[in-house]
Amino acid sequence: MARSARWHDKVIGLLRAGNPDAAIAQMKVAPSVRELRSLQEALAESQLAGRWRNVDQALADAIQDLSAPRLHRSP
Repeated sequence: MARSARWHDKVIGLLRAGNPDAAIAQMKVAPSVRELRSLQEALAESQLAGRWRNVDQALADAIQDLSAPRLHRSP
């Protein structure tokens, strides 16, 4: 199954549109840690990391939560 766009591109689009609350909501329902880490890297590359303190904290919390071995989202 091919994806039309990468997940982190959609979240970055929300941030660029000025909607950090929607971006945080998307982080809370992220499909996997891999997706969150790719978002973290994409934010650093696009120089958006550190612009929104609450977004950075939500991203760190989501990575920590999904990194726990017993917490995961089923496909």
